[in-house]
Amino acid sequence: MDTPDQWVAGARPRTLPAAVAPVLVGCGAAAALDGFRPGPALLAMVVALALQVAVNYANDYSDGRRGTDTDRVGPMRLVGSGAAAQRQVLVAACLAFGVAAVAGLVLAALSSWWLVAVGAVCIASAWAYTGGPVPYGYRALGEVFVFVFFGPVAVVGTTFVQTRSLEGLAFAVSVPVGLLIVAILVVNNLRDIDGDAAVGKRTLAVLLGDRRTRLLFVGLFVVAFAVIAAVGVVRPWALLGLLAVPLAVPPARTVLTGGRGPALIGALAGTGLLTLATGVLLGTGLALSG
Repeated sequence: MDTPDQWVAGARPRTLPAAVAPVLVGCGAAAALDGFRPGPALLAMVVALALQVAVNYANDYSDGRRGTDTDRVGPMRLVGSGAAAQRQVLVAACLAFGVAAVAGLVLAALSSWWLVAVGAVCIASAWAYTGGPVPYGYRALGEVFVFVFFGPVAVVGTTFVQTRSLEGLAFAVSVPVGLLIVAILVVNNLRDIDGDAAVGKRTLAVLLGDRRTRLLFVGLFVVAFAVIAAVGVVRPWALLGLLAVPLAVPPARTVLTGGRGPALIGALAGTGLLTLATGVLLGTGLALSG
């Protein structure tokens, strides 16, 4: 029988920094442009968190149906472990998508109705990651979509609903955020590389192989912080984001020294913490540069 603790675990709270960090950076960019508005900022956070929970439950449901989660090293899955019925998890995903949609409609009414189309694409893409007849997460495209939707779409979108304009600064700072969130996915798929290969799930990690996936993971850190340094040339306060660099050392060391299984669960948590810290520090630095 399922318990509340299992449903919390199924929502995968360690992935929530991937929802929070882009909004924080987008708000920082809006403040730097003298356009910060708390109402739309709060709604953007609700949309981001609801979508993250929704995609986690949707992945649980879709992977569980396919049998991908039968033998997992990582956090428990509700369907794959038998803790909850497929229909229950599907309903939970739909409810979370509904919360995101309602908050998104309010945001669109406050800023631009074009956001309805953007929101619809976000929801469709979230579902299609592992759901539907052609899940792109099974075709080594997950990293591309994660970068686009958690980087430019989330950061620029958060800035736009406050400033009502598309700003170069928002696009620039969306890059490091997107890359760090891609790193979360990369280390997650590195952990599952053997199991995914066994069931025919062709993630980028499966295609690249173990060694190159580990190098990619660390490379994402390097490029992300290099971009922050570049932004700091014109917005010096943005260099606060570099204070998060020490947090990159433990997960990078674990990955580069061949950590596997449970060790990579720690690296995943560490990458989430790094992403959140970078979002807080970079967002704060941007706000101070206004």
